Amino acid sequence: MARLFGTDGVRGLANADLSPELATAVSASAAGVLAEHARAGGRRGASGSRPLAVVGRDPRASGEMLEAAVTAGLSAAGADVLRVGVLPTPGVAYLTGEFDADLGVMISASHNPMPDNGIKLFAAGGHKLPDALEDEIEAHVRAGDATPRPTGHDIGRVRDVPDALERYVAHLASATPTPLTGLHVVVDCAHGAASQAAPRAYAAAGARVTALHADPDGWNINDGVGSTHMDVLTRAVVAESADLGIAHDGDADRCLAVAADGTVVDGDQILAILALDMHERGELAADTLVVTVMSNLGLHLAMADAGVALRTTAVGDRYVLEELRSGSFSLGGEQSGHVVLPAHATTGDGLLTALRLMARVAHTGRPLGDLAAVMTRLPQVLVNVPVADKAAVGASTEVADAVAAAEAELAGRGRVLLRPSGTEQLVRVMVEAPTQVVAGQVADRLAGLVSSVR
Repeated sequence: MARLFGTDGVRGLANADLSPELATAVSASAAGVLAEHARAGGRRGASGSRPLAVVGRDPRASGEMLEAAVTAGLSAAGADVLRVGVLPTPGVAYLTGEFDADLGVMISASHNPMPDNGIKLFAAGGHKLPDALEDEIEAHVRAGDATPRPTGHDIGRVRDVPDALERYVAHLASATPTPLTGLHVVVDCAHGAASQAAPRAYAAAGARVTALHADPDGWNINDGVGSTHMDVLTRAVVAESADLGIAHDGDADRCLAVAADGTVVDGDQILAILALDMHERGELAADTLVVTVMSNLGLHLAMADAGVALRTTAVGDRYVLEELRSGSFSLGGEQSGHVVLPAHATTGDGLLTALRLMARVAHTGRPLGDLAAVMTRLPQVLVNVPVADKAAVGASTEVADAVAAAEAELAGRGRVLLRPSGTEQLVRVMVEAPTQVVAGQVADRLAGLVSSVR
């Protein structure tokens, strides 16, 4: 039986894979499990003996239905609920800590298309749940009616938080080190959770803001816009003669950027810029940056030149978060634009990332394109190879020998990574090399071998 929780919560086609019944069961089980752990740890949250949950969502249409189901599940399990409405995922995480809640729930499928939706859970303090806790919640869900159902005065109460957005924007303002006065930014909100928050936060910091795709109607989220479709933003930045552009995904936990000439600045480059900024300020703990195995080799080389050490994790912001917490590091993230600044956020925060990036531009007086030139991206080719058996590929000595031969061929000027998909019968073949042609040739050769393994 497939695991209910994926790399970022429970996700699937809304009203099919992710039904209201499942949403109710997950939220009720989460309330019961987390309340039990809180009691065992002697924790008394804002509601005393009753669990308290914060619930937010992105603006996709199915979020309205799932919000009702999640709220019903939580209150039926005896948890009080604070509904914060449409808010970025990091805003929900922040308010979970701010309200001293036992649980946070974000209803979003992030960058996925509108028909999908998902449920992301946060523990007390706004931290993502470890695998073991997710497994415990899943066991309760599969057990059916294992979660107790209180009655009478013990049923949870529900109330709205009308100033949730203002609280989150004020928090972002407190984490922005330099006013953005004089900067003109174009922001693509993906018709998502950033549609109100991002323009308001950037303007509050002093920037002149041109907002794109900030009119969600429930159906248009991520529809050819946002951080997975950068072409519209690149054209707008050039047409507006803006200093830079910022692109968010549907729940605004990631950020990509565009320089004044329309060049895309990816997550690795953003991490390089922020790492150097924090290194200069003395804020980069242990002079260490946490990244995933998919980060470009150019980032590794640039950080080595700057005297910044790298810690590398598996793909997924949850693994970056775990490494940040275990080593008390202060910056980490992914090439996709998930960036975590633990001093100010417990999860990836696209708006916070953008504000810190723009503050670096304002502080130095240098264009974003110049700052991004601190690292040179090596050409990277990624091939998704359908396979009959991922485990057989991993155990193949022929594949291992071919990878070793390819790495010897690149001789330190590139690298090879084979990674099985966590959800499909696919093996991802990634090759970096000095030229796109060489990267493509090596990737195609390895992909052909991988596909032949039986």
